Amino acid sequence: MRIAVLDDYQAVALKMADWGSLPSAVEVSVYSDHVSNTDTLIERLSDFEIIICMRERTPFPGALLDKLPNLKLLITTGMVNAAIDMDAATALGIVVSGTAGSSDTTGELTWGLILALARSIPQEDKSIRL
Repeated sequence: MRIAVLDDYQAVALKMADWGSLPSAVEVSVYSDHVSNTDTLIERLSDFEIIICMRERTPFPGALLDKLPNLKLLITTGMVNAAIDMDAATALGIVVSGTAGSSDTTGELTWGLILALARSIPQEDKSIRL
């Protein structure tokens, strides 16, 4: 079985789960680059049974899903992904699943940014790293 993790631009996917608990026959490929060309995506993903996508970064319209004959499971971060053609996935027998998240993150990040600005945290951090 082959699993593709797309758009891991921060290179954190392999640190966020216990991938070692998967059977040895499972191959996980992580891609940090973003591919927007449909033909390139088809070439890259056609052999994968499972694809994990990061939010709406890579769209999965019906035309793309139709060209991924091995795809059985499409997982998205979060519970809603407007970039996945759910009708096409259903018609093709592809299960689409999402991950749980927190609805508090925007507020937490906002307060973090306010505190960083009020206390000059980025400048202070930079000064001790020189």
